Amino acid sequence: MTASDQPTASPSAQPPTQPWAEIAAGYAFDGAALDLGALLWDGQCHPDAQVRIPLPMLNRHGLVAGATGTGKTKTLQLIAEQLSANGVPVFLADIKGDVSGVSAPGEDGEKVRERAAQVGQEWTATGFPCEFYGLGGTGPGIPVRATVTSFGPVLLSKVLQLNQTQEQSLGLIFHYADAKGLELVDLKDLRAVVAFLVSDVGKAELKGIGGLSTVTAGVILRAITAFEQQGAGGFFGEPEFDTSEFLRTAADGRGVVSVLELPAVQDKPQLFSTFLMWLLADLYGDLPEVGDLDKPKLVFFFDEAHLLFNGASKAFLESITQTVRLIRSKGVGVFFVTQTPKDVPADVLAQLGNRVQHALRAFTPDDAKALKATVRTFPNSAYDLEEVLTGLGTGEAVITVLSEKGAPTPVAATRLRAPQSLMGPVPAADLEAAVKGSPLYGRYAEAVDRESAYERLTAEQQEAEAAALRAAEEAAAAKEAARAPRRKEEPSLAEQVVGSGIFKSLARSIGTQVGREISRSIFGTARRRR
Repeated sequence: MTASDQPTASPSAQPPTQPWAEIAAGYAFDGAALDLGALLWDGQCHPDAQVRIPLPMLNRHGLVAGATGTGKTKTLQLIAEQLSANGVPVFLADIKGDVSGVSAPGEDGEKVRERAAQVGQEWTATGFPCEFYGLGGTGPGIPVRATVTSFGPVLLSKVLQLNQTQEQSLGLIFHYADAKGLELVDLKDLRAVVAFLVSDVGKAELKGIGGLSTVTAGVILRAITAFEQQGAGGFFGEPEFDTSEFLRTAADGRGVVSVLELPAVQDKPQLFSTFLMWLLADLYGDLPEVGDLDKPKLVFFFDEAHLLFNGASKAFLESITQTVRLIRSKGVGVFFVTQTPKDVPADVLAQLGNRVQHALRAFTPDDAKALKATVRTFPNSAYDLEEVLTGLGTGEAVITVLSEKGAPTPVAATRLRAPQSLMGPVPAADLEAAVKGSPLYGRYAEAVDRESAYERLTAEQQEAEAAALRAAEEAAAAKEAARAPRRKEEPSLAEQVVGSGIFKSLARSIGTQVGREISRSIFGTARRRR
């Protein structure tokens, strides 16, 4: 065969496209995006193939999952840094106390430089503007408190671990307090109202709307007492935290990273997970509808998310689902952080468009079952995901996000970038200085105990007791007077009691509080008047 007989390649023929290149093409966005890392294929990292999330899609919510020690916290830090740099405020819950480093520049070193070279990152040590908060002043941070009234019966029932019947009774108690203008600021206010409603004087108050059994009231009172004995009483009170503080930007235009320090209450998981839900519900109630924005108003990271869903009632789960679905239109993105996707109910999981899945382990039959369930939650993939998910190293993850058009991107195994801030806690002295130097510290540091339901009911009870004593004394005097010449008839004992004390005060309350029953949101949280 001569040279002229040799087959020639068609001018239009192209070399076959590598699978990794096709995946990379799914992340070639035109607009602003966060850079997560470089694509992994067949054990090789491709620094030119960057895996990214479009900034406008961050309000479509997300999930960061993976076994303990696989790098979830560093992923949160990486995303928070880039959001802040793009002018988006961030909320982070710091469960273990190692997220405070986002406020300080990172430490250069061989491992950081090696990771940056592998993923095509220009790494520069950078700290980001932060505010640090603590629940009710427990541990370091500006105190975050909520009034019992604004927290509402649904979330409080979750914290107190009440059953459905007890939750309904608590709702009735809140309804009564709202209608009578009895402000439930702290737990002693709630206890006072419950005790009044099962007292001889107060039990008639609820007869027309169902009543409150002494047994149920006893359960609720014991739950409140146990809750207070755990040191949780300080989380409820005033000044109540204004969640709009989370929406601030710094003077240089970067978003403020709000870090809720929770190490001091990590042994109260039911409390802090429910409190995080209150923060989210409060934001939902306050923010206006804005539709789709060029970038979110806030991205809220909900750590240890499984604690919120454990033992939750159907009504509670429906409320979470509705809040997550609707808060997107308020410009807020929510990322749930947990170990496996199965920790999140299917109705919630279906709304999480952005997924960062770190390594999973398959040491036990339950682990293997969870692995298979996780794989089924991903779109069709060019990878053998069961193999990839068990073989990922620390700081590596399988990712799929929503494109600029809202369609899922191809599944991409990714070696993640290194955070530019400190990967660990800042010194305690630096944290304390940052807290006390904040302009918010003077606004929220000192608790205030003003007159509320407890003080009002106590005063009214004392007045009623005094009235009853006066009536008894006057009755005794009347017996003496009966022997004397007949004088002008005095009011009867019943008239004396009914016409004074707690009855008169409650009548005044009804008259002055007409139309003041508090309107409540999806979770039964009070709509705040700012």
